[in-house]
Amino acid sequence: MDIGNLSSLLETARTGTLRGAAARLRVDETTVSRRIARLEKELGVRLFDRGARSWSLTESGRALLPHAEAIDSEAARARESLSSSSGELSGTARVLTMDGFGAYLLIPGLAPLLRAHPRLELEILTGSSRGLVTARDFDLAVTLERPGPRSAIVSRLAYYDLKFYASHEYLRRHGCPQELRELREHHDLVWYIDSVLDVEPLRILETLVPRARARVQTNNIAGHHAAARAGLGIVPLPTYIGGEDPELTEVLGQSLHARRCYWLVVPHESARLWRVRETAEAITALVREHPRLQLADGCSTLGARRDRIEGDGD
Repeated sequence: MDIGNLSSLLETARTGTLRGAAARLRVDETTVSRRIARLEKELGVRLFDRGARSWSLTESGRALLPHAEAIDSEAARARESLSSSSGELSGTARVLTMDGFGAYLLIPGLAPLLRAHPRLELEILTGSSRGLVTARDFDLAVTLERPGPRSAIVSRLAYYDLKFYASHEYLRRHGCPQELRELREHHDLVWYIDSVLDVEPLRILETLVPRARARVQTNNIAGHHAAARAGLGIVPLPTYIGGEDPELTEVLGQSLHARRCYWLVVPHESARLWRVRETAEAITALVREHPRLQLADGCSTLGARRDRIEGDGD
C-alpha cells in the first residue's frame, strides 16, 4: 500500500472532511480524494460513506484504521530516527485537553519546549466534552475522566482543587456569604450549562450547593472566569485560575471546595514517538512545578527518548 494513500485515509477519518485532511497533509482536496479512491480500488472495498458535509468510515474503513495507524506510526518513527541526530524535535504533536488546563496551564507552560525545539509544531484542542476524548485524533490527552479500555497508556497526572470565587465589586454589592444557605438563597451562581455537561467530575454544583441553580451558565471555563471578573456572580474555579487572579476573592474556602484529578492518556502508537514522549515530559514538569497542582503519585513519564514502551501503562 502507498503510505500517502494511507495518510489520506487517516486524516480524513480524523477530521471528517476532505478539506480538513487536505489542510493537515498540506495538499489540495482533489489529491486527498484521488488517493482514497486509489486505495479503495486497490483493496476492492468502499472505505468511506461520502456525505455532503462530512465523510465517515464504513465498516471496512474502521477495520483498516488501526492497521493504518500502526503503519503511520512506524513511518513517523523512521522519519524521527533520520532527522533527530541533532537532538532537535520536529513534526507535530496533537494534544487534547480540558479547556481550563489547556488555556491557563498548558499553552503558556509549553513555551520552554517550543523555544528549545523550533521545528516542533503543537496542535492543542481544548474542550469540556466527553465526546472529544472518544475520538482517535490525538497523540496525548489530559482528561478529567479515565477513558474506557483502549490501546493507550493511562496514568493519573495531577490533582487540583475547585473553590468558589467572586469579584471584589460583587461582594461589595451583595456581601460575602457566611454559610451555605446564604449562598444558595441570596447569591447568583455561575456554572456550566447543565443540559450539555457530560463530564461527570464537573457535575459538582448540586453536590456542593444542593438545590442551587446557576443564574449564568456557559460551556467553558474562560466564560466562568470572565463572569466572575465582571461581577456576575459567585463562580467555582480551579485554584490555579481563581487563586491567581487578584481581582477575585475566595468565598467559603474552608467549607466549600472539591478535589479533582487530571489523567494523562497516550495511545500506544503515539507513545513510540520521541516528540510525544518529550511533550508528555514537559506537561509533567509544568505540573510538578506549579504551586497549586499536586503531581499524582501514579504519574510517570513515558521514558527517555527513543526508549521502548513496555506493558499496558495502567
